[in-house]
Amino acid sequence: MNTDLYHELRDKCAGLDIPLVGFAPAERWDEPPFEPWVPTEFRPSAIFPETRTVIVIGLPVSLPVLETTPSIWYNELYRTVNTLLDTYGYRIATFLSARGFPSVSVPRDGYGHVSILKERPVAFFSHRHAAFCAGLGAFGVNNMLLTREFGPRVRFTSIFTTALLPPDPVIQEDLCIHCMKCGEACPVQALSEGTYPGTLTDKRTCATRSEELNRRFIAPCGLCIRACPVGRDRILYGREDTSIYDGEDEPRSALHRAWAHVRAHGGR
Repeated sequence: MNTDLYHELRDKCAGLDIPLVGFAPAERWDEPPFEPWVPTEFRPSAIFPETRTVIVIGLPVSLPVLETTPSIWYNELYRTVNTLLDTYGYRIATFLSARGFPSVSVPRDGYGHVSILKERPVAFFSHRHAAFCAGLGAFGVNNMLLTREFGPRVRFTSIFTTALLPPDPVIQEDLCIHCMKCGEACPVQALSEGTYPGTLTDKRTCATRSEELNRRFIAPCGLCIRACPVGRDRILYGREDTSIYDGEDEPRSALHRAWAHVRAHGGR
């Protein structure tokens, strides 16, 4: 178990301003914590058989920008975060490979275009489940991974490495408060009520919504993660009261007017 390399990687992530990083042994996927679980062919050891550890990194989506969704501002932020995740994942993988531990990074999405998700609504690897296994969060009723720091407002990517690194513990507590604000916020009613993993997201309906926004250059949607009250980022930005999202059709506050202004520009 390479403890020195573990701490070196944490220091490297801190130097890159990566706030979330976790480590999971590849065999953790073979011990399902709940059902349904990740099918065998979607597990790290099936995709890169040499994998001994999966490193997961997460970057936050800024809440004030997300609040303007759907908008060109959120669209651009989403693309920036994705680019950074791919860049950092690649850099960490090449750093490890240069140290004698063959490693590969996994793209943050893993599908060519949102239209593909209407027919095959899965990617070849789930970063949400990887983040869960790496101790970065717990699943909420919206099928997203909730983190203590940012709620579901965070994007992840993963690095498969042959290095044997100390594992981080899985979060056992339920971070979701089951308020169903995510379901209420969904404009296409794609979320069902219940407790994960019994809840389901209608992925095709969600993808159809995203495809329509994509044609207008203001994808993704993000309303369900905006509505989630979980996360310390709400305290940072003074957004503990999620009722601020009510009544946006008739802007009555400075925030509503600001969001309406952003949405009126830069997209179709």
